[in-house]
Amino acid sequence: MRYGHRAAAAESLFDLYAASREEGFGAEVKRRILIGTFALSAGYADAYYQRAMAARRALRASFARAFETADLLVSATTPGPAFPLGEKADDPLAMYLCDVLTVAANLAGVPALSLPAGTTPAGRDGAPLPLGVQLWAAPGREGLLLDVAAWLERGGHSAFTPPRAPEGA
Repeated sequence: MRYGHRAAAAESLFDLYAASREEGFGAEVKRRILIGTFALSAGYADAYYQRAMAARRALRASFARAFETADLLVSATTPGPAFPLGEKADDPLAMYLCDVLTVAANLAGVPALSLPAGTTPAGRDGAPLPLGVQLWAAPGREGLLLDVAAWLERGGHSAFTPPRAPEGA
């Protein structure tokens, strides 16, 4: 609540928290909170949490190996182009699948960002649909990540020569 939405008034601290969350969280956020709470509830912690932590360790190791030979990684942000606002609101699985490519950065603890990367030739109504690209860097290489993203946003990709990392960086 310090940096996000805060309800206007409440009779108690609990009421303030409840009202702020009710007003500030959309249906999808609430759904994900409930699923996470369920997965960590008594009886499920060992079945899900411990296995998830093992998968997280393996993912971190995979990224560490990748960054031994690459300064940055690039991938699509979503499996397909953007969709019209609200189009998938009634399909939680479709919404989760849109996030599938961005989750690994959070799990592995590596810095990543997503930025616009052009458009499709044409959407369903004939208008082009936005595409996104995701950049990933090793922990501690956030400066390089931001420099390359800025270079791409300035149209640097058309030059085909990305900026080089400083020696020893």
